Amino acid sequence: MIVRVWHGWTTPENADAYERLLREEIFPGIAAKEVAGYRGIHLLRAEGEDEVEFQTVMWFDCLADVVAFAGEDFERSYVPASARAVLARFDDRARHYELREHLAYAASGDV
Repeated sequence: MIVRVWHGWTTPENADAYERLLREEIFPGIAAKEVAGYRGIHLLRAEGEDEVEFQTVMWFDCLADVVAFAGEDFERSYVPASARAVLARFDDRARHYELREHLAYAASGDV
């Protein structure tokens, strides 16, 4: 499994608009591409004092599936114009990691 990680930052004033754009347009658009081996995306948000950081974590079966999604220059960020309009800055390149271990634990009441 290949994990694609990317970061973008907005002003606090643009954060909700950017998150809405991700949920309502960008993520559905990615899913609509129906790339074989695309297994989903996680959205992380961290509130800072002067900016809000977003991290996306995408899951693919293999690197060939990432290339099918992003093209031959697969590390290049996928940032549509609508997102660029509300982002203060963003990673120009996405990072890719090979998932080496995934442990899942059942919830328990013994916390």
